Amino acid sequence: MERLVRGMFLAMAGSAAARRLARRYGLCLGAARFVAGETIDAAIEVVRKLNRSGMSAILDHLGEFVQDAAEAAAVDELLAALAAITAARVDSSVSVKLMQLGLDVDRELCAANLRRILAAARDCQLQVTIDMEDYRHCQAIFDLFEQMRREFDNVGTVVQAYLYRSFEDVLRLGAMGAHLRIVKGAYREPASVAYPDKSDVDANYVKLMEASLLGPGFTAIATHDEQIIRHAISFISARGLSRDKYEFQMLYGIRPQLQMRLAEAGYPVRIYVPYGTDWFGYFMRRLAERPANVAFVLRGLMR
Repeated sequence: MERLVRGMFLAMAGSAAARRLARRYGLCLGAARFVAGETIDAAIEVVRKLNRSGMSAILDHLGEFVQDAAEAAAVDELLAALAAITAARVDSSVSVKLMQLGLDVDRELCAANLRRILAAARDCQLQVTIDMEDYRHCQAIFDLFEQMRREFDNVGTVVQAYLYRSFEDVLRLGAMGAHLRIVKGAYREPASVAYPDKSDVDANYVKLMEASLLGPGFTAIATHDEQIIRHAISFISARGLSRDKYEFQMLYGIRPQLQMRLAEAGYPVRIYVPYGTDWFGYFMRRLAERPANVAFVLRGLMR
């Protein structure tokens, strides 16, 4: 049943009709718990609150994917986010999706857009993380990341634990000293490329995390799974790893009490803060991940 519900929400995440309907009603559907707002100003206010609580942030603009070479709204929005972070003097980095930069239109266009963002971020002394997307884009994203890593040292990327290929990716990218965010994965993928069972995904997550932590780069432990977090803390302590080697990353609006406990205990914590008008797909993936999220939204609608 849980797998059926997850599949339903993931299917809705890709529905243009459902996205248009959601925009009509705005964030009142319950997405405001998980999305900081529709503007950069709203997102910066959320970041300020997180900073006051001892946590860093990573801003993610939920813009539409580029379908035409003339479109540049995503690039402009990301440049504006970098400027806003710098002007507000908040502790935040940014996240970027390559499909927003034209990956499906033209790879050279995408590379040029990404290079503009990385250069601006370097001038602001800010980190940029290239988000991972579905499996069919995985290799292209890693190829562009490795290309940019040869030019910029302020770029990182994401590895998904539910993919069979990810351990080799961690070893290869980790050897470059890469900044890696380890996640479980939130897209619907076939069993031919991804572990279908949660227990296998969890076991692979721990394997990837340990390999990354022992490498020369930086590891973002991006999970809300308390068992994995406890294991990470024990692993970090046993090996005497310093705070400049890792951080815990969590999503805005999910397990805020756990986020605070980790920050108050002195661990580096960074919160992934999405914002923008195209929030529907992100919202559906959050509902697909945990039944408790669905219950929260239903209670809000009843009120």
